[in-house]
Amino acid sequence: MKHNLWTVALVAAGAVSLGSLAQAEEAKNQVLTALSSTTLSGYVDTSANWQLGPATTSVGHSYDRAAKQDGFNLNVVKLTLEKPLDSSEWTAGYKVDMLFGPDAAMYNPVSPGIAKGTAQDFGLKQAYVVVRAPVGNGLDFKIGTFDTCIGYEVFESINNPNVSRSYGYFIEPLSHTGVMASYQATEWLSLSGGVADTWNTGINARAVRYNGAAFVAADQSEKTYMGLVTLTAPESFGTLKGATLTAGIVDGLPSANGLQSATRITHYYVGATVPTPLTGLAAGAAYEYRGTTGIAATYANAVAGYLTYQATEKMKLASRTEYATGTKGTWADGTAPAPTSAQPEAFLGEAFTLDYSLWQNVVTRAEVRWDRDLTGQRLMGDPPNARQNAFSLALNVVYKF
Repeated sequence: MKHNLWTVALVAAGAVSLGSLAQAEEAKNQVLTALSSTTLSGYVDTSANWQLGPATTSVGHSYDRAAKQDGFNLNVVKLTLEKPLDSSEWTAGYKVDMLFGPDAAMYNPVSPGIAKGTAQDFGLKQAYVVVRAPVGNGLDFKIGTFDTCIGYEVFESINNPNVSRSYGYFIEPLSHTGVMASYQATEWLSLSGGVADTWNTGINARAVRYNGAAFVAADQSEKTYMGLVTLTAPESFGTLKGATLTAGIVDGLPSANGLQSATRITHYYVGATVPTPLTGLAAGAAYEYRGTTGIAATYANAVAGYLTYQATEKMKLASRTEYATGTKGTWADGTAPAPTSAQPEAFLGEAFTLDYSLWQNVVTRAEVRWDRDLTGQRLMGDPPNARQNAFSLALNVVYKF
């Protein structure tokens, strides 16, 4: 064991003992060993947004609505600490995702006592322990708060084909607190299933049920249940190798921070990604349905088609075409001009994104988006700026580490 001159002097003076130094060194080594397999990663997400016309208030633009339009923005900073599972039979790890900045409030993984929509510059997006049991090919369990298992798009915009998020994304649950099990049955089949406290986001939140007069705490047995099945085409499928087909469901009760008009929420999801014979071109599709029962039954449908093309080593093109329908207030959130009847909403959306890599570790993307209200209710803005169409431009610059 080597010591510097200052340490030797302290030992000579009797201020410390060699035994205590040895214990301190051993504790230090234990900490370093425990942290050696932990990784730090994340990104800094910035943007510039321009609205061609008055501000858009549609929920389809939640991450780039009035507060972010016509200017430069810090979107979010994400930090991830993770110790992934290794190859041993009884292996364990963890993951913690932390959000900083305005989009933390948009994601809003609230704890009890904090109202949904409350402005916050910090959010604990995920925090879970993961363990593997040597059952068959290995059965993995997440215990804690984790992202929902369904959906074509995710919160992390850089992991999506486009800068803006789809209509389908905005009717999905975001995260759950509970237990999730995953099993890779074969090369082509993976299964997941879980149970959580509530359908919607809310760390440690508890489910509520409408009793005809007020929302009351649900029974302890009334949990949220979810399941997912993914098929992946093996190498024997030739040009279709790697194609995926996924189907999932999340069914349960909301929390007090969730959909207050709902007694029960059921969400179905089907998505697919398919490579094509044309090198660099891939196609995708997603369909989502959310239905609620309670004070007033509601529904929402969203279908989207995706194309991505890796034109060169540095340049990628992506497009999304989507059609969404739903009960009045699903996407226009009740602020746009009220129709004379409870006429449903219907929107058509197009997004075109150019991704060009100029610097290492930096994502640089430009996007043009067009949305149209198909019902004639002029839901793409609040009075006096109500209109039928919305056009927007976005520049997205993200550094990943």
